[in-house]
This record gives sequence, C-alpha cells and structure tokens, in this order.
Amino acid sequence: MQRIYDKKEIAARIAGSKYRAVFDTLDAAFYLINYEKGELVSSPFQSEPLFQIVEQGAVNIYLIRDDGTRYSLSNGTADHFLGDMELFYPGSSNIYAEAAESLTCISFSIEKHRERLLSNNKFLQLICSSLSAKIGAVAAFDAAPASLTERVLSYMKYKCDDETLKGIEEAAFHLHCSARQLQRILNQGEAAGVVKKLGKGTYRLTESREA
Repeated sequence: MQRIYDKKEIAARIAGSKYRAVFDTLDAAFYLINYEKGELVSSPFQSEPLFQIVEQGAVNIYLIRDDGTRYSLSNGTADHFLGDMELFYPGSSNIYAEAAESLTCISFSIEKHRERLLSNNKFLQLICSSLSAKIGAVAAFDAAPASLTERVLSYMKYKCDDETLKGIEEAAFHLHCSARQLQRILNQGEAAGVVKKLGKGTYRLTESREA
C-alpha cells in the first residue's frame, strides 16, 4: 500500500471522476492510495476507517463468517464506493475488500469528516444508492462452496490476529469441526508449507500460500 499526497495528481484524479461535483462540496482532505493485487483494501480490523472510491483497477468484496465461510458479494471497478457502511456502523461488519489487481483509490478519513459527510445531502444520496445495491447483494448471496481446509485457511487469514491461530480447541469450535480434524489439516498445511507451527497449538500462515 502506498499513500500519495501530491496535490496535482490528486486534483487530476478528482477532475476525472464522475463524482467530481460531490467531491467539490465535501472540503475533505483527499489523498490517493495505491494497492497491489491481493492487498486488503478494507476490513473490520482497520485502525483508521476510510471512505474510498475506486479510481482505477478492480476490487473483490466478500463477507467472512466466524467459521471461515466466504460469501462473495460483488466486484467493484471504477467509481465503486468502499466505507459507506462504516460511515454509519463503524467496525460492525465482517465485510472485506481485496484488490483484484493493481488498484488506485481516492480516499479520506471517515472519522475526521463524519459530521460534515452526514450533513451533505448530495453525498448521502450517493451513499443511499450504494447501500441499497449492497443490501440487495447480501439478501441474495450464496456461500461459495468450500472444503474444511479452505475454511481453516480463510479463518486464519481473516479472523486471526496476525494470521496466527492460537488454540486448537477454540478454533475448532468456531470452525464447527473437531479438534482432531483441525489438527490434521494444520499438519497437512505445515507439510505443504502454507502454515508454520510457532508453538503448541499456535500456527501462522506463510507467505508461500496461494493468494
């Protein structure tokens, strides 16, 4: 992830956006963020909630349940919003956005501008349209078929701090499997080089795993 504060480049990106008229009313501290493919663009663990508009590239948006089950919600390209739900319910969702390719977003802090955003009618009209589409997607989604191995890896990546599973029994409870099943999968993952054992009952994903 790379943040860009060059005023000329920011102004050029905003000038080319279909939302320029709304941006001009916000008086926000805009900057750009470049993401590499596979990087998380937004997640419930963000320390600084951001409102982001995809300016170039594509992003995959999905929901991860506590048992590692993954639901694909949508694919966002240019002009797609990220952070609209966080504007009203900060840190309350299990929705993740991941760069599907090299990605550039026009961004600004939600917390620093929350009151201004909530009092801007033009901005709220855009948010209502975006949220309506997302609610429709959530109502219609189906879980992507996933093996227990896939759910374990997903659980480690999205639900464990620092991608590190600590405690076989507790993790097995969340994954709706037996501790023996989970241990077998972790052993297989260690043999394949996708997880590394750090200690008793403690495993971390490795960089060699598939994206």
